[in-house]
Amino acid sequence: MGFDVDLFVIGGGSGGVRAARMAAATGARVALAEDSRLGGTCVIRGCVPKKLMVFASSFRELPAEARAYGWDIADGSFDWTSFRSKLHAELDRLEDVYRRLLEGSGVVVHDARARLADAHTVELTTGARITAKHILVATGGRPERPDLPNAQLGLVSDDLFELEDLPQSMLIVGGGYIACEMACILSGLGVKVTQYYRGAQILRGFDDEARGLIAEAMKDQGIDLHLGTNIVEMAEAAAMAGQGDHMGASAAASASLLPSTGKRGCPVWVKATNGHEQVFDAVLFATGRRPNSDHLGLEDIGVSIGRRGEITVDAYSQTAVPSVYAIGDVTDRVNLTPVAIREGMAFVRTVFEGQPTPVDHDLIASAVFTQPEMGTIGLTEEAARAQEPIEVYCTSFRPMRSAFAGAQSRVLMKLIVSVATRRVLGCHIVAPEAGEMIQLAAIAVKMGATKEDFDRTVAVHPTMAEELVTMRTPTRTA
Repeated sequence: MGFDVDLFVIGGGSGGVRAARMAAATGARVALAEDSRLGGTCVIRGCVPKKLMVFASSFRELPAEARAYGWDIADGSFDWTSFRSKLHAELDRLEDVYRRLLEGSGVVVHDARARLADAHTVELTTGARITAKHILVATGGRPERPDLPNAQLGLVSDDLFELEDLPQSMLIVGGGYIACEMACILSGLGVKVTQYYRGAQILRGFDDEARGLIAEAMKDQGIDLHLGTNIVEMAEAAAMAGQGDHMGASAAASASLLPSTGKRGCPVWVKATNGHEQVFDAVLFATGRRPNSDHLGLEDIGVSIGRRGEITVDAYSQTAVPSVYAIGDVTDRVNLTPVAIREGMAFVRTVFEGQPTPVDHDLIASAVFTQPEMGTIGLTEEAARAQEPIEVYCTSFRPMRSAFAGAQSRVLMKLIVSVATRRVLGCHIVAPEAGEMIQLAAIAVKMGATKEDFDRTVAVHPTMAEELVTMRTPTRTA
C-alpha cells in the first residue's frame, strides 16, 4: 500500500518538531499538524516565557543590593505593559524560527487540528485526509482547574502571559513547581501573593531539606504561604459584595470596592479550609496538568489510554497500535521539554534509522526556578534512605555576595552517597543559578561518579559550588 507520507506528526511542540526534522533528514516524507502555535507549551506557554519572567522579577532586589556595594541606585518600578509587549514579540520570533526550521527541513506544516481516522489515516479540520505509514502523537498537556464550583473564575498558567494588567493581589492554589515558581515571579514583580497548598510542605517529591529551605525563602520574600490549606468556596467578589453576613465584614467591605469584569481573573471572594475569607484581584490554579489525548480518535482505533488520559506506550514509545507512537507530556512519563526531545530522537532512531533505541529516563536533572532556584538529580535523601544505607553530605550557608550586602538568604549544597558503592546517588542544590550548576553536576552523577571522584576534584574558589567537592565528613548516615 502506498502512503501519502512516511510520518505524520500530530503536535508542533518541542518533541514533535524535533522528531519531524530528524525523520525528514533521513529522507522520509514528513507532515505535521498543529492547531495552535508552533513551539508548543515550552516556547509559547511555559519554559521560555516563564524564564523571561523569572529574569524580570529578579531585578526587584538588585537596587538595594547594589547600594550595599556602594552604587548610588534608586528603586525603580516595573512596567508590565512594556515587558508584555516585548515578551510577545520574542514568542512570535521563536514561533517563526520553528516554522522556518520545519519548512527548511522539508516538513509540510498544516495549521489545523488532526485526529486519527484509522491506524494509518489522519483527518484534518481543513477536510483533508492524509495517509501515513507511521503516526506520532506529540500533543503535550494542558493545565487543569480543580473540580470546584466557580473554578472558571480562576486563571491557569496559560493565562498569565496574556494578562493585560498585573493584579495587585493574587491567590495561587497549589504547591508544585509551577505554583512556587509563579509565586516567586509575581511577588518579584510587585504582586501581593498568597499561596494555599493542601499538603504539609510545598514541592512534594523533592528533597525535604531543600524544599524546606525554599519555603522559608518564599516567606521571607513576603509570600503569604498557607500549608494544609485549600479553597472551600469561591465566587465573583462583586456578586458577593452585598452579602456581608455570609462573607465576613472585612471581605465584604473590600469586595464592595472592586469592579466586576465578568472575566476570568476578575476579583474573587475565597473562603479557605481554615475559615479565612479574603478577596483577591485574581486566583491562579496551579493544581496539575493533564495529557492532551482527548478527541484524537485514539481509543476508537485501539490505542490504550490510562486513567489520567495518558497514552500508554512501551520503552520505544510505541502504542498498542503498531503504526502509532507517542512522545512527550501526552504519555505522562517524565514531563520535561528535554525529555520530550530525547523521546522524539529515540523514536526516529528506532523507526527511521534502524537502530532500536529505548528511551532513557534514568537520572534526569531538573531545575525549579523559584528564588532561590533548586537544581536536582537522582534520589532524594528520603528515597535513598529507603533503598540502602547512605551517607549524607550537606552544608547550608550565607553566600559571599548576599552576606556582604547584609542579606540573610542561605544556600544549600547536598550529596547523597551509597555506603556500599560510594556512588553519588543524588545531588541537590538550592542557590542562585542552581539550574546552571546542576547541569554540570549531572554529567558526573550520570557517569556514576563516586564521592571520592568529587573529593579528587580541585575546588574553584571562591564559588558557592566549591562546597560540592570540599565536604569531607558526612552530616549524617542512615
